[in-house]
Amino acid sequence: MSSTCAFPPGFIIKGKYFTMEKWGDNVTRKVCVIGVGHTDFNSMTPDVGWKEFMYEACQKAYVDAGIDPRKDVDSFITCAEDYYEGFSIFDEFVPDQIGAALRPCCTVCGDGLHGLGNAYMQIKTGLLDVVAVEAHSKVSDLLTFGEIVLFAFDPIFERPIVGPVERPNYAGSPSYTKKSPKPLIGSSKEKERIHPYFLAGLEMQHYLRKTGTTEEQCAKVVVKNKKNAFHNPYSDYEARITLEDVMSSEYLFKPVKTLDISPNVDGAIAFVLASEEKAKEFGIEPIYLSGFGYCSETPWLSTRGMDAGYATIAANMAYKMAGIKKPRNEIHIAEVDDRFSYKELQHLEAIGLARCGEAAELLEEGELEVKGSLPTNTSGGSLGVGNCLEATGLQKALEIVTQLRGHAGKRQVKDADVGIAQSWRGIPTGSGAVAIFNRGGR
Repeated sequence: MSSTCAFPPGFIIKGKYFTMEKWGDNVTRKVCVIGVGHTDFNSMTPDVGWKEFMYEACQKAYVDAGIDPRKDVDSFITCAEDYYEGFSIFDEFVPDQIGAALRPCCTVCGDGLHGLGNAYMQIKTGLLDVVAVEAHSKVSDLLTFGEIVLFAFDPIFERPIVGPVERPNYAGSPSYTKKSPKPLIGSSKEKERIHPYFLAGLEMQHYLRKTGTTEEQCAKVVVKNKKNAFHNPYSDYEARITLEDVMSSEYLFKPVKTLDISPNVDGAIAFVLASEEKAKEFGIEPIYLSGFGYCSETPWLSTRGMDAGYATIAANMAYKMAGIKKPRNEIHIAEVDDRFSYKELQHLEAIGLARCGEAAELLEEGELEVKGSLPTNTSGGSLGVGNCLEATGLQKALEIVTQLRGHAGKRQVKDADVGIAQSWRGIPTGSGAVAIFNRGGR
């Protein structure tokens, strides 16, 4: 008896007849971005809900792509974490506002770049031609953000060490007095009050000692990104600050200071991806998604390192897919996760755009500025735009697409043809993704 698996000669999906030979042809199918949309980003948005955010971002993306979601979009993806949304099975509440009623729709419990990766794979199958992806943040509705973050810690070995939780008083949070102290999250008789961001302090200490980078150099990341945000119309935390301002801000989780932390923000972003054939049919000049990679390390802190290995693995996967051999020479612009100032430098090194300890040198030499050799976080990054939770990865991708389209205005990078977006799901995860975009579909 032959051990060869027998496949049917053909099958029909969505009215299309597929053979196994045709199925194999999809490996070379190109995927591109044909539309993007977003809301403004604001620290407090009491006048609108998450449904309005999602609707606005998606409508703008559909208009940008020149399509009708009820006719042209084959599949819809939203990126959301039930804990952040405040209720379970969030995907039940998704279809209406994104145009997906009675249509294929799913939720990715991950960052926006993970959503793009899922859309990429759906289109590569050849079964779908156009996929919409949405991610958002309505973090201002969360009164117990720190408590939510604690649920990602191991409940037996890690969560107890943080004790009761006190909200850090970083940019965008209200000020407190002795008569009205910072509110605790949860209850405890212990006197220690430690927010789960203590882990960033430990990781930053490790990074500084390993690479020889200084606190002052990390502070310069803050100065740069908040300055860049002035030229980004949707950013919320632009500021003209000095190195001294950052260094004199309060230590919260030493060596992490108040201004080293990205403040939370509300907003939504939507992308429309399509096959190259569909983009041509719509008459759109596409931006190609040429490479994608992802990694989720072990959730246990004691069994993983503090060197952003998730970013290295994801980047290597994306480079291989995009055919990039020498990232430092071939990447023209980068958007990397900077929810803590040191993270920008760490991530640049982890994805191979700088050697270990070199990122700070590039910063000092001005190479990470808009007019430098490796423009990084020209949007202002999370430090300038804000931490938009699961939409953070799409915010990075949005800036890369805007730059490659030549629509970035005063922050436009000259002759940018290839860009990289890198995301991280935040404390305490070791989960991240990398996407590479280019013009011309090389």
